[in-house]
Amino acid sequence: MSLVDLDLLFPYGWTSALAAEYLPLLDNSLIPARVIRMERSECDVATLIPAASERESGHVAVIRARTPRSDSEISGLCTGDWVAIDSERMVRKLLPRRTAIVRAAVSGHSDSHAKAANQVLAANVDTVLVCTAADGDVDLGRIERLLALAWESGAQPVVVLTKADLAEDIPLESVRVAAPGATVLAASASSGVGMDVLAAVLDGTVALIGPSGAGKSTLANALLGSEVFATNAVREGDKRGRHTTVHRELRPLPGGGTLIDTPGLRSVGLWEASTGIGRTFSDLESFASACRFADCAHESEPGCAVRAAIESGELSQRRLDSYRKLHRENEWMAARSDSRLRAERERQWRGIAKQQRRMYRERGSRPR
Repeated sequence: MSLVDLDLLFPYGWTSALAAEYLPLLDNSLIPARVIRMERSECDVATLIPAASERESGHVAVIRARTPRSDSEISGLCTGDWVAIDSERMVRKLLPRRTAIVRAAVSGHSDSHAKAANQVLAANVDTVLVCTAADGDVDLGRIERLLALAWESGAQPVVVLTKADLAEDIPLESVRVAAPGATVLAASASSGVGMDVLAAVLDGTVALIGPSGAGKSTLANALLGSEVFATNAVREGDKRGRHTTVHRELRPLPGGGTLIDTPGLRSVGLWEASTGIGRTFSDLESFASACRFADCAHESEPGCAVRAAIESGELSQRRLDSYRKLHRENEWMAARSDSRLRAERERQWRGIAKQQRRMYRERGSRPR
């Protein structure tokens, strides 16, 4: 395996920086490969096929590789991962992830004993396209949730209002207010409107996320320049999609970089996303830093800069409500995933319940 031959992996995201980081982790029997698609205990990977002789050169091919079932780390592979495989096409090592889009998932019953877990949607992503259909319900709260997920991953988010040719009124300014620090644009894969601007902001590995019916696969096909991913029309009644995409799959982009299409997300739970929430609501947190009290709840405290911004119209009540909702959810999931936090929260609730019982007893014993 030579460094010159590894350059053939450039269309799949290989760089000189990755070579410097990954090659010291490999021995001569292992070859780097990128996961294109996962399917149970097997995965499709793009890898270097070594030359048969010194007079020939190697080439890159997409092959089917197996994953050892006994290795819990490798069993959690996802599209976009870089791995090391052996000559028997067995994945032997998961190479360090630069970024990862992670959402929360709760296994078991929906009660206090359910086990908290996470799911990696895509790895080593540089740009996240948060997609929503401009001709339907542009849900700002859902966009903020997906932005928190994207910011937390370490990638750069771009909000794309798709199907721009079908929309009578595109709320670009409202979305920009809900997405500080992120590029917001409207595009139509069908008419080509805005596609040149979108292509110009893409960098490295690009992942598309959003609900079913947002036009992700149609947008992906337009960026790839061919009908790679299956598409389907949304239901006329509620504009909902039909989950046409069922796998996460990576493909090289014609102009450089790679693209990962993902299935529609019906629910997105946050997983350890405090940084992502902070980036999504950087405007609100900027106002909060000017509050008189460091622990201001932004209710009726004197000197609350957040309430003042809402009263002046600089900030909306909807945005504050959304911020609180995502923070509560993030703390709740953190408590489920951390036994210490969970025990502390249960102790606090027992204390509150004890105080309430004492209060009711005192009220009942007072003379009338």
